[in-house]
Amino acid sequence: MTEYELLRIITFLERMRTPYDSLLKAAEPDPNWNIILYLMKTHLRGDNITMSSLASAADVPFASAMRRIHKMIESGDIQLRKRGTTGKSHYLEPSRKLAISFTDYASKVKGLLADTFGLNGGSNNSEDYYFGGSYFAGQIIPPLEIMEKKKESGPELRFLLHDDNYFASMRDMWSDFRSKLSARKNFTLLSLPELRKEVFANAQRAESKYDVIAVNMPWLGESTVHNVAQPLTDFLKTSSINPLDFHPNIWATGTWNKTQYGIPIYCTIEALSVRKDLFEERGLHQPTTFEKVIEAAKTLHDPKRGMYGVVWNAAKGMPISHSFMFFLGCCGSPVINIPHSRLHVDYSKFNGEAMRPRVLSAQGRHTLAYMHELRALSPPDILAIDWNKALEYFMTGHAAMTYCWTMRAARFEYDIHSVVKRKVAYYPHPHGPGGTSVSPIGGFLLSVPSSLPPERAHLAFEAISWMASPPAMKEYVKNGFPVAPRFSVSADPEAAASTPIVSFVDKLAKQNKIHNWQRPPVREYYLIEQILGEEIFAALNGECSDVEALTRCQNRIDAAMREAGYY
Repeated sequence: MTEYELLRIITFLERMRTPYDSLLKAAEPDPNWNIILYLMKTHLRGDNITMSSLASAADVPFASAMRRIHKMIESGDIQLRKRGTTGKSHYLEPSRKLAISFTDYASKVKGLLADTFGLNGGSNNSEDYYFGGSYFAGQIIPPLEIMEKKKESGPELRFLLHDDNYFASMRDMWSDFRSKLSARKNFTLLSLPELRKEVFANAQRAESKYDVIAVNMPWLGESTVHNVAQPLTDFLKTSSINPLDFHPNIWATGTWNKTQYGIPIYCTIEALSVRKDLFEERGLHQPTTFEKVIEAAKTLHDPKRGMYGVVWNAAKGMPISHSFMFFLGCCGSPVINIPHSRLHVDYSKFNGEAMRPRVLSAQGRHTLAYMHELRALSPPDILAIDWNKALEYFMTGHAAMTYCWTMRAARFEYDIHSVVKRKVAYYPHPHGPGGTSVSPIGGFLLSVPSSLPPERAHLAFEAISWMASPPAMKEYVKNGFPVAPRFSVSADPEAAASTPIVSFVDKLAKQNKIHNWQRPPVREYYLIEQILGEEIFAALNGECSDVEALTRCQNRIDAAMREAGYY
């Protein structure tokens, strides 16, 4: 059970108690119940718990609440954590004993609800489904119904999207003569650099050229500064979109300062894909660390026979900057000094020390050292290899391992030219020194442009709702795009059976191992990306030493943050 599920169960328990307390007036507050729920909820959210705040949550006279709290401290249910350096004051937190007992209780509640409502599909394992949203593992999502074009005044809907296979498939689906959401000519698909230019240029126009735009997830902070997209708060109040059906870290990619600016239309996870047939032949196991990746690559590296140990994204600019940020995250460090919580964080709140770069560090040195080791076991043109070239190397049987987005990895199974069909295993990012195994989230948000007139904005959000619906997303999965960010789609047996990537990503989501702090969507993200893309490439290309490259990255990012006024 993840922290998110536990928080949702606590919210459910609180809501279940409210009618009891309000309808049965004679009932007295249950201080133990109130204390435990508040203690667990606040601890899971990462907030500090003081004696007075916990006593207040008990909802009984202060003296009575304090007696209860001290009794729970004596019994070992609550433990103290030093507050400051004097040791004279403390924060409170649930003990390990209480946390285990409460989690067991929550699991039983989850299981009882699943049995009552038939959500377990006959499974006796409560971990086979997710608490929250429309996650009905026992039900098949109905086939996608062809939608009739709604009568509307004015021109057809216009879309600005990324030029990739997913959005191309979406364009074809929605411009099909039977569904006809809009004509094919109204879908503009651009490469990532061109999409970025057009998204921000459109924000400067008196009236938007487009009704729906795709925003790359890391651009969110900068997008809010430049008024790229409208807040979706009012639309969501009456929408069929259920945020609880999205993994919280994925839903949060469209949230800035507690306001939703975009709906995740697809998410993709960067993973380590390996040739399981080659691993089995050599008796190799899943590489879980940087060191084991290098060991496996050395074993399988055979350039004379056209086989390279590993291929990854090392071209100058975005590819190599992304690789550096992801590997740095595997060493336990974001590129700036933000906390990398297991729960999603509000990037709009960061200021001061949180915005200082962390590139010139032990983690930065470990990361660059790993990238040098990878380069020695990669194709000779690795520094010219981007996402597409890396994919081709692996798919055509010339690499034993590849770091690859799951959206692109779908081609391993579906592409007619693939020689690795049914020979690939997918693993989370191996960790580096001092780090843990977490996988980066990528993908796009569908947003309504700020300068779109109200009547068009309403129609645009309707279109987004259709495009992000579970039936539509299931249709995309069936067509070879295993990137649906909704639990209900991953739970559908037909969707899950289409490719092992669906269950792989679903498992990572349940284990809370997908995050976006490796590429923090702060306002200065694009500038950070540019700096890393230049300086890290220079180090790997031999133009400067690692220390020189890291120092230049640190100083340039630091100067940008100072100029922005963060410190």
